[in-house]
Amino acid sequence: MAELGFAAVPDAPRYILGDATVPGVLLDAPGIEPDPEGLARVDIAVAEGRIAAIGPAGTFGGDAPRLDLRRGMAWPTFVDMHTHLDKGHIWPRAANPDGSFPGAIEAVAADRAANWHAEDVRRRMDFALRSAYAHGTSLVRTHLDSAAPQHRVSWPVFAEMRARWAGRIELQAVSIVGVEELRDAAYAADLADTVAAHGGVLGCVTYMVPDLEALVEGVMRAAMARGLDLDFHADESGEPAARSLRIIADTAIRLGFPGRIVAGHCCSLAVQPPDEAAATMERVAEAGIAVVSLPMCNMYLQARGVARTPRWRGVTLVHELMAHDVAIAVASDNTRDPFYAYGDLDMVEVFREAVRILHLDHPISSWASLVARAPAGILGRDDGHGLIAAGRGADLVLFRARAWTELLARPQSDRTVIRAGRAIDRTLPDYRELDDLEGMA
Repeated sequence: MAELGFAAVPDAPRYILGDATVPGVLLDAPGIEPDPEGLARVDIAVAEGRIAAIGPAGTFGGDAPRLDLRRGMAWPTFVDMHTHLDKGHIWPRAANPDGSFPGAIEAVAADRAANWHAEDVRRRMDFALRSAYAHGTSLVRTHLDSAAPQHRVSWPVFAEMRARWAGRIELQAVSIVGVEELRDAAYAADLADTVAAHGGVLGCVTYMVPDLEALVEGVMRAAMARGLDLDFHADESGEPAARSLRIIADTAIRLGFPGRIVAGHCCSLAVQPPDEAAATMERVAEAGIAVVSLPMCNMYLQARGVARTPRWRGVTLVHELMAHDVAIAVASDNTRDPFYAYGDLDMVEVFREAVRILHLDHPISSWASLVARAPAGILGRDDGHGLIAAGRGADLVLFRARAWTELLARPQSDRTVIRAGRAIDRTLPDYRELDDLEGMA
């Protein structure tokens, strides 16, 4: 038997995971009701790499090998729907000494111009994906810096990585460029064509430039002409006057945009007058726009000042958006780069910190969806990805923790990750692998 973490997962074509505790919001098993904490105790039968059946704890006997989890939690693998794989792990050579947003933009731009050749991007992306895989993630959307001429480098590398990681991590990609760059009609068309050629999602960063409405309409029409979805970085600031989220929603409704739209960050929504914020959220809901909050990065960047304690947490109105029936998720965002000096693409860390930063607790029960089922649906995986269900692949993350307070009190570094029914090697890549890229060799 392969022994990883606490669990000795049977190395057999058929076995039972007995007495597992599963968040009810991540379980599709008719007739099994969660307890008042939103948790259900079940047996999970695995056969030939898939979940064959789910029953109440103690249901399955017979001669199949059985791993008794003793109420330990079982989750589906995670979905990280907003990352920056091409920026990751450049902090040692491109630090942001004051931790500010302008400092991050300047540091990344300089590093991109000097270092982002194909092999550099390829190696850092692969390092990040190995970390995400070891932590239990199976679907990742990354934004790719696409200012000319970088889009000619990073998109082919992404396509290569998507093929290399197929069957382990499903990859999606979005273009990211300052919205004002799209004033160049030739470049804007070339970028949209590049995204379409690589099966990507069209995106940009929106903020209050004078011609924002025309630029947003232009990017939407470019997406519509090519059958592309959209993913924006919107209003990533603490400025109450930043209202590009409202413009995106109004434009989508006016044009009848047929695809999926995601808006990330939306920080300024939290500092606007309540009536105005509510009106924007109503339009976002009407437009069918999903919102992803990046709590760790936004708390790191927003409200920074020299020798000044931050006055707010930098995050958007997650509870209020949920009350307006807007699809919500949380994600990692940046990893060891000038926008966020920390992170490891670990969705357990993201969920734990989101619960604390955003007060996703008392009760927690439904919020577990934000790192699995909800982002899977937002990204177009409406086939049960992010759920534990009979007939789905046995792609699971097992924990010793039995209850929410146990799960969130520790990093869960002893978790076990199962892919297609087999426990994987969870050894994380060594940062020393990147020494020559980071100037530390």
